[in-house]
Amino acid sequence: MYEFMKKVIVPVGAAVFLSALFYPLCVEHGQCDYLKLWMFVGIPFGVHKMFLWIIPKGFDIGGTVGVFVFNLLIGGVIGGLILTGRLFLAVFYLVKMAALGISRMAKTKTV
Repeated sequence: MYEFMKKVIVPVGAAVFLSALFYPLCVEHGQCDYLKLWMFVGIPFGVHKMFLWIIPKGFDIGGTVGVFVFNLLIGGVIGGLILTGRLFLAVFYLVKMAALGISRMAKTKTV
């Protein structure tokens, strides 16, 4: 049960929560910009990796804000890729567990 929660419930729940949170920011004229939504949802998954690479140090206030925004943009793209990978792994885990359960049911019926 712990493995199911760790591999399926947490990534899917985080994606749904973040999508619901950031969806109003991505709607313009009744149309959703899904690329922007993907980047916003990916920010929590990728930003902590970006601050290890580019640290805003030794800049004036404009340069620091620029580097910070650059970190958010690149972190959103990296986090979006990480989130997409985790969602694919969650689907793979569900399919694997469903196949395992079906094979166990087939074994018990034949015995």
